[in-house]
Amino acid sequence: MQSQIGSQAAAITEAEIAGLVPRFYDRVRADALIGPVFDNAITEWKPHLEKLMAFWSSVMLTSGRYKGNPMAAHMKHLATITPPMFDRWLSIWADVTNETMAPGIAAELQAKAERIAQSLKLALYFRLPPREAR
Repeated sequence: MQSQIGSQAAAITEAEIAGLVPRFYDRVRADALIGPVFDNAITEWKPHLEKLMAFWSSVMLTSGRYKGNPMAAHMKHLATITPPMFDRWLSIWADVTNETMAPGIAAELQAKAERIAQSLKLALYFRLPPREAR
């Protein structure tokens, strides 16, 4: 039996993702805490937004459009990213998804984002040292 959230998430469209992602990153870029990190890391926003739309299409629609490595991308900026920044990113994501999506879709997007953020934080900040160093 499929959950209500899962069945509603299947109703999200590429067009909705294409509307959500730029709106969200407009807010991110305007944010005092995380905006400067993104603006320093991203030089060409249009291709970056296209990559992020492909990412969310792959996550939500299993489209397979995203070809990348989010972990490697975030690792490059480890010196400027702090754990509280993930919480701010999630807060903005929740605001924008609640404003633009049906409640079930917003909840599913938020749940996926929370799992992704948790995985990134664990990998970036709580990695075990290499086996030979233990």
